[in-house]
Amino acid sequence: MESRPFEVVVQGSHSIPIPMEIAIPFLDKGQRRVKVKATFEGKSLEFFAALQKRKEQVFIMFSKNHQKTLGIFPNDYFRLQFFEDNSKYGVDMPEEFEAVLSSDYEASQVFESLTAGKKRGIIYMIIRYKNPQTRIDKSLILCENLKRGVRDNKELLKPL
Repeated sequence: MESRPFEVVVQGSHSIPIPMEIAIPFLDKGQRRVKVKATFEGKSLEFFAALQKRKEQVFIMFSKNHQKTLGIFPNDYFRLQFFEDNSKYGVDMPEEFEAVLSSDYEASQVFESLTAGKKRGIIYMIIRYKNPQTRIDKSLILCENLKRGVRDNKELLKPL
């Protein structure tokens, strides 16, 4: 399932109103999370987003970092296209974190017992590190803390 490409503009600092004719087919199918492709002046970016309904309007969040990556300024129109989110967690899993989880059954069990939002938050914690070795190191620390019962995001990446 995918939408047609459509034009949008950022409202406020980071939300984008989505035309109802684009959002409704996804929402009717129970797809609150979508994969998004954003394009502007020859640059493109793919990310995952949640369709958020407020009153009679649907929005997605579009971070300042995404805006910077595409070179978008306030009042710039750019194109989006939605695709069905077929990912397991609603975000791409870093291979380093996946490898650490697959080698640690207990940590994997704890991770899988968390809510979908908590899992995504943890994955985003690891994704933000660009160096693969740092991702491995942080994944190992995070898994040890999960096994010890740590659930506070501020504490999950702290060494023992």
